[in-house]
Amino acid sequence: MAPTPDNLRSIQKYRRTAAAYDTTTGPTWPIRMRCIDLLHLLPGETVLDVGCGTGLSFEPLLERVGRTGRLIAFEQSPEMHAQAAQRAQGLRAQGWQVDLQCASAEDVALPAPPDAALLHYVHDITRTPEAVANLFGQLPPGTRLAMAGMKFFPWWLAPLNLLAWLKNRPYNVHAHELHRPWSLVESRLQSFSWKPTQGGMGYLGSGRVAGERR
Repeated sequence: MAPTPDNLRSIQKYRRTAAAYDTTTGPTWPIRMRCIDLLHLLPGETVLDVGCGTGLSFEPLLERVGRTGRLIAFEQSPEMHAQAAQRAQGLRAQGWQVDLQCASAEDVALPAPPDAALLHYVHDITRTPEAVANLFGQLPPGTRLAMAGMKFFPWWLAPLNLLAWLKNRPYNVHAHELHRPWSLVESRLQSFSWKPTQGGMGYLGSGRVAGERR
């Protein structure tokens, strides 16, 4: 399928930010690790890194699934994917199993069903119904999922929401959709729960894909 206008806008945004992306992620690194911990990964499992960016989550994910496990990842930004591909190549040379695609969430075809899925700061994916439908059409019932990202502040701190929007705007097309950014994903999960992060400007949530295991 041809890229949508939103896909093209997102690719353009990351074309401007990709080179310096890794140097800007320091403040959110603890959230990334907390998000990965919520997956409760076990050796030998397959984990999906949704919208993996430059691959910063690759090593901590692989450390948890071990040499017998498998990492599946995809990223639509060519510039971000190029950096992730370098990381993946180095990890494969060390004997880790990494399957990386340059694809959008609307089009990606997963090579295997994952046991768990990480959605770390992939706001545009979680706010795009077509992307959510394609992904969840390939996630088996019971798949463990953890997600993190930005949101608007609670109502009593509403004047600060301009800050949240400004911080989100350089990276995301749907920067204004920060009231319940997890809502499209939550509707496909069972027992979803979340906690605020960053003084209320972020969130961290987890749950399992709804449906009966076969």
